[in-house]
Amino acid sequence: MMSQALRASRSVLSRASRQQVSVARRTFMTSGVRQADLVQDLYLKELRAFKPTPVKPSDAEAHVQKFSIPKPPPSPEEANLASELQAYETQQVEVEGQAAAGEPAPVEENWFEEDLEEEAAEAH
Repeated sequence: MMSQALRASRSVLSRASRQQVSVARRTFMTSGVRQADLVQDLYLKELRAFKPTPVKPSDAEAHVQKFSIPKPPPSPEEANLASELQAYETQQVEVEGQAAAGEPAPVEENWFEEDLEEEAAEAH
């Protein structure tokens, strides 16, 4: 019985060794020939050939305004303070509710009395 088991295992092993078992392996394959990328080659060629124009200091003059110091405001001492003060002192004071000189006195209206009269008329 043992001998039959050994023969069976040998036959299985010999069959397995005859068949090529495909084993999945991770490999990195590179091709020796680089495929030409025309767009990339043209871009790199133009990029290498580009020469920017040098920037001159006079280029900014058209875009930058010259700075000028603003005129200082006039000081209060320069103004005619005495005449302004005299005009202020002679100015007539206006009080709300009082008539100005030469105008008739304003007529005061009592809004509450009218409402009471309307309510009394509606009640009758």
